[in-house]
Amino acid sequence: MSERHPIIAITGSSGAGTTSVTRTFENIFRREKVRSAIIEGDSFHRYDRKEMKLKLAAAEASGDNNFSHFGPDNNLFAELESLFATYAKSGTGKHRKYLHDPEEAAPYSQEPGTFTPWQELDTDNDLLFYEGLHGGVVTDKINIAQHPDLLIGVVPVINLEWIQKLWRDKSKRGYSTEAVTDTILRRMPDYVNYICPQFSHTHVNFQRVPCVDTSNPFIAREIPAPDESLVVIRFANPKGIDFQYLLSMIGDSFMSRANTIVVPGGKMELAMQLIFTPFILRMMERQKRATGLL
Repeated sequence: MSERHPIIAITGSSGAGTTSVTRTFENIFRREKVRSAIIEGDSFHRYDRKEMKLKLAAAEASGDNNFSHFGPDNNLFAELESLFATYAKSGTGKHRKYLHDPEEAAPYSQEPGTFTPWQELDTDNDLLFYEGLHGGVVTDKINIAQHPDLLIGVVPVINLEWIQKLWRDKSKRGYSTEAVTDTILRRMPDYVNYICPQFSHTHVNFQRVPCVDTSNPFIAREIPAPDESLVVIRFANPKGIDFQYLLSMIGDSFMSRANTIVVPGGKMELAMQLIFTPFILRMMERQKRATGLL
């Protein structure tokens, strides 16, 4: 953690909704004139798209049916921790981009599914913002979770997470239900061992819970709408959280535990704005004090 060079990390599984949370933070940054260096977790995968397909085929041929993007063999955990540690110390660090589609790849004259070369972060920023799978990973070799000043988990209940992944991969990537199901099953051991444990290290978790029947996610025709869900927001340390203020500002909300507030699904972005805007402003104030600008 660092007052001079703070880090915010959003962590969650594929299909969890971390991208939507990132958009909310981008709105806060733009409104409050906070300059962020944005890091996508996909850029710390070990293999590009073509290499991953070859590695997957080789794993299946050898009888390994649990080869996935979630585990340590296919990710650069040490390099991600090094970026966080170096940024917290000096405001810089090595990063690269993963080019998801032709539109992202065109400016670099590269193929989609490849990485740009490693380079140093531009130092003209106020904080580092990470969004991806592994912002809170802890193993016997690395501890990424120790570095973020704010670590947020995005964790829909499992059936909803699967529905969101199925919908995205089928409608936007052209995969079949069977192909997506195979991916979910293949990732399960790494999901249990490397994704779930992160949410014990987060400062705040957002868990979306549908209020409609999602008992068979593999036949769902659409993602439950925000108004068809609740969001459970759990604070690891509720000290300083003004729950009465949140309850008064967010209609139809309630507290289920001393450190947990439940809000309507359609009010999730409002809740995030109310919770995190003051935190970011305090973070920027501490930074100014530490650098002698206040």
